[in-house]
Amino acid sequence: MNFLNAFFGVFLNPKQTLKAISEKPRWIEALIIVLIAWALFAYITAPIAQKDSIKVMEDNIKFKERVGEDQFNNMIDKLKNPTPTQVLFRPFIMQPVSLTIGFLFSCLIMFGMGRLISTEGKYIQVFSGFLYASFIDKILGNAVRLLLILSKKSILETSTGLALFFPHLEVTSTAFIILTQIDIFQLWMFGIFSYALSYIFNIEVKKALFISYGFWLLKALLYIAMGLFSASLMR
Repeated sequence: MNFLNAFFGVFLNPKQTLKAISEKPRWIEALIIVLIAWALFAYITAPIAQKDSIKVMEDNIKFKERVGEDQFNNMIDKLKNPTPTQVLFRPFIMQPVSLTIGFLFSCLIMFGMGRLISTEGKYIQVFSGFLYASFIDKILGNAVRLLLILSKKSILETSTGLALFFPHLEVTSTAFIILTQIDIFQLWMFGIFSYALSYIFNIEVKKALFISYGFWLLKALLYIAMGLFSASLMR
């Protein structure tokens, strides 16, 4: 199966595609495509993220009092006037590196979970399968998010999770933070990734779903905790 067939197969025939990827792991092309897509998404949305950050800081009176007016104004000035190096470094270096590390660590955890119930499977198979499954979230999902962000002119107020159906929720509210993590594209991605896990560890799809969604739940709980902590700092 060539890369183009594998790319479209993830969306149109995920079961057979991820079976082929699991049997013959190939990850370089997939990683390159995902990182390019992620970098472009980060670069295009950077000016909107900048405006969001400035607005959050300017609205946070308590934070301004804690750091002092001079330091606060200096921070705002740096946000408003980033250097050309900063403009390019974050989306094209920092973000892709962070995403790659996240992929490697996530796959290590799921590989460990799989090995608890099976002696079969290799890490490279999990990594390859996860990269291809991530096309759902990191390419299609981000394409939809980009359209929403550009229309709303805000990243903080944009979600492809259940929060999308509750447009009047405050972005710092507990409900918004929780509902945002129940993301349509994430659920889709981890659902089809279970096919790969089933073939890799030679286990039933039911057990593979337990691993895949079990990891998603752990990740979602971590992000919810981080979101609640960040929101508490903004109040």
